[in-house]
Amino acid sequence: MTTSPTFDRQAVTAQARQAVQELLQAAGLRAGDILVIGCSSSEIVGGRIGKDSSMEAAGAVLDGVAPVLSERGIYLAAQCCEHLNRAIVLEREAAERYGCEIVNALPQPHAGGSWATSCWQRFRDPVLVAEVRAAAGIDIGGTLIGMHLRRVAVPVRLSLARIGCANILCARTRPPYIGGARAVYQEM
Repeated sequence: MTTSPTFDRQAVTAQARQAVQELLQAAGLRAGDILVIGCSSSEIVGGRIGKDSSMEAAGAVLDGVAPVLSERGIYLAAQCCEHLNRAIVLEREAAERYGCEIVNALPQPHAGGSWATSCWQRFRDPVLVAEVRAAAGIDIGGTLIGMHLRRVAVPVRLSLARIGCANILCARTRPPYIGGARAVYQEM
């Protein structure tokens, strides 16, 4: 587990906070909604995804996003890496509320990732679930969160494009439009 000499913990925390605040504003999430975050700590510190895991970088992101989500009553869903089939660390309360299938594994920095491990360690009552259908999400470093978003994901461009050295992509979701030529839709 390495940390780049150019890694700036305070900057990463501030960038993560800014990213989640901007996404929440664009997505219009409400208390009780789920926001999924996939996070390559390796990419944040300038390494290659899956090769330079950093608990410090993961912790810096969590320090930025957790207070913002907590004050708004939004559940954080932390995506594991492919070694745990991109399972999700979630608070038990959220898993029970949404009827998520709980699975059995303990995230570790090299089997689940530093992000999932950090969240597991800091959540009040963490469980691992097979999947969620989140209302919005942030992909930090190319972690492929799409499988955990509700149908009809809409890209959201933020004022920043990176957290640390990692590219970020964000999305919100909207209900599918149904009907035909006579249908009238709500603004979403």
